[in-house]
This record gives sequence, C-alpha cells and structure tokens, in this order.
Amino acid sequence: MKVIDLIHSNKKTAFSFEILPPLKGTGIDKLYQTIDTLREFDPKYINITTHRSEYVYKDLGNGLFQRNRLRRRPGTVAVAAAIQNKYNITVVPHILCSGFTREETEYVLLDLQFLNITELLVLRGDKAKHESVFTPEGDGYHHALELQEQINNFNKGIFVDGSEMKVSSTPFSYGVACYPEKHEEAPNIETDLYWLKKKVENGAEYAVTQLFYDNRKYFEFVEQAKAAGINIPIIPGIKPFKKLSQLSMIPKTFKVDLPEDLVKEALKCKNDAEAEQVGIEWCVAQCKELMDHGVPSIHFYSIGAVDSIKEVAKIIY
Repeated sequence: MKVIDLIHSNKKTAFSFEILPPLKGTGIDKLYQTIDTLREFDPKYINITTHRSEYVYKDLGNGLFQRNRLRRRPGTVAVAAAIQNKYNITVVPHILCSGFTREETEYVLLDLQFLNITELLVLRGDKAKHESVFTPEGDGYHHALELQEQINNFNKGIFVDGSEMKVSSTPFSYGVACYPEKHEEAPNIETDLYWLKKKVENGAEYAVTQLFYDNRKYFEFVEQAKAAGINIPIIPGIKPFKKLSQLSMIPKTFKVDLPEDLVKEALKCKNDAEAEQVGIEWCVAQCKELMDHGVPSIHFYSIGAVDSIKEVAKIIY
C-alpha cells in the first residue's frame, strides 16, 4: 500500500521509523534486531537511507597516496527487499541526487521496480565530505526537483535517454524532505517554502521534516506551508535526545535549535544515562503534543536511539 494511503487510513497517529543499511561487511542481523524491537508498535512503513560513495586515500609510502572510491553502507535496494520479504511491511528506500549519475539512478529504479518496491523518499542528499559546496556526480542533478522529473518520466515509460519502455509497471510514489528551521543553504524560510511547493506541484505526496525538538517551530512551519498553498501531510521527524555531547553536536550537525528548557534539564545530568532519561521524557511530551494536534504520523530517526524510541512508543502508542 502507498505511504499516503497508509497514513490516511490509520485511525490514530501512525508510527514509522528510519534505519541505516549495515556497514559494509557487518551483516544484516543487527538491523533485524532493530526492526524486531520496534515492530510491536505496528510501524506502517520503514525508511532505508541511501549513502553515496566517498573518496578515501590509501598511503602508498614515499609520500604517495592512492585515491579510491568507497561506499561504507551499500545495499539500500537489497536491504529494502529483504525487509519487505521478511516482515511484509511497506519499505521506503531513499533515492538521492548526491553521488549518483542519471544512469545509475535509472538502474536503481529498474531494480526497485523488479522487486515491486514502489515507494520512495526523494532527496538531494548531502555534499561529499571533500566538497565545499554540493557538486553533482557526473551528469547527476543539483536539486531534488530534477530527480523528481526523472522519476516522473520513468513512471510515464520514458528512459533518461528519451527512449520508451516496452512494458510499464506500477508507478513510483514518493515523499520529500522539509525543514521547519529551514534548510541550511536556504537564505530564508520563504525561499525554502517556495521550493517545497515546487516539489509538491511536481508530484510529492507528503513531506517528512528534519528532526526538531521545539514543537512550536513545527506548528509555525505547517501554518506557513498552508498559507503558501502546500496542502500535503507534513510528517514530523523525531529523534530522542540521548547524550550530553549532543548539546553541541545536534545544533552543529542538523542546524536546529535545542529549546532552553531541554538544555536546562540536560545540564543537570551527571552522565549520559540521566541525559537519556531526560531525552525520553522530552520526546514523550513532544509526541503527545503533536498527537493532540492531530498529526497524521510521527516518523522516528532510529539511528543510535532504538531503546529510547521503544520507551517512548510504549507510552504513546
């Protein structure tokens, strides 16, 4: 079933979560443990992130280095298929501009279609670690809008080179990302909303937010989006605060603010175990308020926070 239909058909706020493919060579068992831990809360779908290749340098001695491309977390398509087969649940692999050429994207779409995986989250993705600004891979795309166009054409039976498919299959449906505290590269929230509206006009059925800890910013963003003519579901993305080091790491990494009350409580903690409990309590209150406001779904970012999410879910679901 399509994600948008799963959301609309649920009588209460739906539950979903995001996972990472395992590191190269580490196997999939730990990932299954994560799913087994959270499956009791009836997730409507599971997102699987996609990771671009990065350049690494091998020291050859004598001052020489060899540059190699390495993808530390391959296998998004295979992981999505394995989860769908094992758990009979809707899976939503991420598909990126970052690190992929148009042809590589086409092959990903073909593989997914063969596997009857037709739900996607369409993203530009992050710049490579060695880049100062985002740079497409080969003839790849600068913006998620361009990637949407390729997917839309694929749905119409048109390959990236303009040739036509002999047989068409179930079309892809997709969501996109949005940023209640604006994307770090956007000059202002109005510009960010302009591009989100373009994504909606181009076929996005829902949007999932960057993680946030201040519900007021989410509610304000939703109202601004509605005023701009954006009427798709905007799903809050949530991740429990867990470690004292995150007081500085979260704002730096995700470009979001931590509310003063959360920071005050975290600073009272003597260790990470106490901080984790503060994070769980904050997340429970945050989710309850979101649910009271009738959000269609809550999407949890599970990386490094599975146990906390389980404790939150026990209370709110």
